[in-house]
Amino acid sequence: MLNRHARGFFTSLFTPLARWLLRIGVSPDAVTIAGTLGVILGGLVLYPLGYLWWGSVVVAFFAFSDVVDGIMARLQGRSGGWGNFLDSTLDRLADGAIFAGLTIWFFTSGEDPAIATAAVVCLVLGMVVSYARAKAESLGYQASVGIAERAERLASVLLITGLTGLGLPPVVLFGTLIILALASVVTIVQRMATVRRQAMAEADGAAAA
Repeated sequence: MLNRHARGFFTSLFTPLARWLLRIGVSPDAVTIAGTLGVILGGLVLYPLGYLWWGSVVVAFFAFSDVVDGIMARLQGRSGGWGNFLDSTLDRLADGAIFAGLTIWFFTSGEDPAIATAAVVCLVLGMVVSYARAKAESLGYQASVGIAERAERLASVLLITGLTGLGLPPVVLFGTLIILALASVVTIVQRMATVRRQAMAEADGAAAA
């Protein structure tokens, strides 16, 4: 949902930057890789050290590479399979770094096993959400539905994690992670139901023929 509503705004905002990067010879793939490395820095270095605010700032900053690389690819007329594959694969690494970093901090110096456990659950369910769509599309179906797509999950966890680093009670982060986990379960069910309807309609059509 957030992806659809925000895409136009951020495309307009970052198009000048994308044009400049192309002009100086930077490739979309380089932006994708650099953005992922930045997210991993924030998630697996700053979060485990307890820098929740600055970790969130760094992750959010580099997460915008996801927008910039796509704009660059479209400007070059290269919106093809390789770029989508690289972007999707590295997105999984980035997501894993964010939730793994939270898990490490709250299982160690953060001393809150409940939040750490919730972060693990969100990590696993988030991967299933992404996998369900990827598998559906590999089979020729559409599954871009659900109340908890990647943009919503990341925006929520980064905002609340950052505010926790500034003094927000940790229980708010715990509640946010629980809500994200439940929303991810709903999204998985929505995607499974959507693919099932398409598969049944396909089977009925084949039988009728």
